[in-house]
Amino acid sequence: MNRQIQAALAMHDFFFEQLNLNYAVIGGIALQFWGEPRFTHDLDLTVQDKLDLAELVRAVTEAFGSRVSDPYQFARDTRMLLLNVEDVDVDVAIALRGYEEALFERSQPYEVEPGKHIRICSAEDLIIHKALAGRPQDLADIQSVIYRQGDLDVEYIRSWLGEFSSALGDSGIIERFEQAFAKKK
Repeated sequence: MNRQIQAALAMHDFFFEQLNLNYAVIGGIALQFWGEPRFTHDLDLTVQDKLDLAELVRAVTEAFGSRVSDPYQFARDTRMLLLNVEDVDVDVAIALRGYEEALFERSQPYEVEPGKHIRICSAEDLIIHKALAGRPQDLADIQSVIYRQGDLDVEYIRSWLGEFSSALGDSGIIERFEQAFAKKK
């Protein structure tokens, strides 16, 4: 089993089993499930925003430490926790309320070895996260998910990307998806 999957199992045990928080793997590991697999050296996931931020940061840093000097301030500014687990850089996004309910409901268990599961975000939610990030590799990843999956809930994607686009004042968010989706035809 590779280090990223070992880290994902550790995150499952910590967030889901110990803290009773929903989570889903996003990023390159989820891409291996939904799109064209590519090498990734880290692990990205999103976790439910159910605890007080200070409590969440304290629990996570006590268990895993932090890759930044002031994890609480960093989490307040970015809604991210940066960890190192099993010698893997782990980026934890604190999910946005409203969207998180849909994301976690749509996530799927994936058995990584007998009796051991991690939660993977849906293909649609992976596209949403990739469109929000908007780096060149993310755009290629969106295209690979569209190509490999074929049948997607496009209205779900457009609805959430529209919400994020409006909230952030960034029309490029939805345009990134539409450009990739147009290539499908």
